[in-house]
Amino acid sequence: MKKLQILGTGCAKCNALTETVENAANELGFEYQIEKISDVMRFADFGVMITPALVVDGQVKLAGKVPTVEEAKALLQS
Repeated sequence: MKKLQILGTGCAKCNALTETVENAANELGFEYQIEKISDVMRFADFGVMITPALVVDGQVKLAGKVPTVEEAKALLQS
């Protein structure tokens, strides 16, 4: 099971990232757990200074933009 974490304050881009990542994971048939992290102090734990950000199994894969579903699939598989 993949652990997917979305770092963001709840803005429109953060919500769009969540939706895109969920769609990508579902299309790939992955089992996953998604966690939304909105505590700015926790962003620093990941070294993230710009949101939204995607963390997959503890590794930051993306920060500062919303990928397409195809880009998200590639990030989830890498």
